[in-house]
Amino acid sequence: MDANRGKRMKQRLAEFELFIADVIYDRRQGGAVDVLAAVLKALSTVFTLIVRLRTWLYEKRIFHTKPLGCLVVVVGNITMGGTGKTPVVERFARSLAEQGRKVAILSRGYKSKKEPVYRKWIRWLTHAEAPPPKVVSDGERLYLDSDEAGDEPYMLARNLLRFGVHVIVDKNRVKAGAYAIKRYGVDTLILDDGFQYLPLKGRLNLLLIDKNNPFGNSYTIPRGILREPVDHIKRASYVFITKSDGEPDRDLRATIENYNPGVDVIECRHAPQHISSLNQTEAFPLDWIQHKHIAAFSGIATPESFESFLINLGAELRYTKRFIDHHRFSEDEILDVIEEAKKAGAACVMTTEKDAVRLDPNRDWGLPIYFLRLEIDILEGAEDFEAAVARICSLDKA
Repeated sequence: MDANRGKRMKQRLAEFELFIADVIYDRRQGGAVDVLAAVLKALSTVFTLIVRLRTWLYEKRIFHTKPLGCLVVVVGNITMGGTGKTPVVERFARSLAEQGRKVAILSRGYKSKKEPVYRKWIRWLTHAEAPPPKVVSDGERLYLDSDEAGDEPYMLARNLLRFGVHVIVDKNRVKAGAYAIKRYGVDTLILDDGFQYLPLKGRLNLLLIDKNNPFGNSYTIPRGILREPVDHIKRASYVFITKSDGEPDRDLRATIENYNPGVDVIECRHAPQHISSLNQTEAFPLDWIQHKHIAAFSGIATPESFESFLINLGAELRYTKRFIDHHRFSEDEILDVIEEAKKAGAACVMTTEKDAVRLDPNRDWGLPIYFLRLEIDILEGAEDFEAAVARICSLDKA
């Protein structure tokens, strides 16, 4: 009985989280939704004032940034999720490593396993030193799984292992950067999801904007998806327009130019590369999925884009399940997806690479589960990604 009650509570919590997300993304309207939206709008006004004040304090050097004496590249966005940041960080780190840089990616490890509160209290009472940053990878081997490291740091570490890229997790990215330099002798730091992390001074700020949903409803959180006001585009050294279809968006370009005149803009798309099994022992060409009856589930900010990829590849979607971004799947939730997929006549289940790292790759789930591997293609603003990296970072001068 208790187990069933706990399962129902988790299900209701997940439904409530999805409801809030639907309000933020304006997927629902009317009645109680409008009342909630009004409350969130008021909170957004307060949040915006706080963000503007904090940024001003750093700009006026009342709050100090910390230079670390090496190339620091900040990759981030001004919205909550959905810009396709992780593939850009991966390609950037790979290209830098291939061109001779010793690279470390610094991440806060969102939704990673936290240190127990009682240990923090014991350390405070005994004046013990804080633990060192978590090393997900030292460029030679993996040390942590996705639970310990977080989904994206683990995925980056796994995919970049053969390129010698270090991945380090800590909320204090200044401490993490200093640790990477001292311990591993890195000369380049990539601050993953770091546009709002102002204590560490970046030489280059790369801002990613999702072409399909650049600024949501133009409100900051919690009413909208903006982490900071749109005019903070002015802080970017370069702007990457992601998820592009190659068609010009004059309004978006005008907005960027208005707030950051003359900034270089690079337009790119997330291109499917292949389909992989969970344990990565099998890889299939994209046409393998054509005409197949499949189910799909994901826990990302913009599940529509993932589902569109599958449909455009020729798959027949029989069942879809959406979870909140970064959702930690329980065993029962995955088994429920499998059961519904079977009922719908699906031959296999597809998910995203980011979601796949949260699943046991060696378990028989009842249906084969695969993930779609994406990479970045440059459409405009540079000859290719490597040329963009070389031009942005001025490798021969840095």
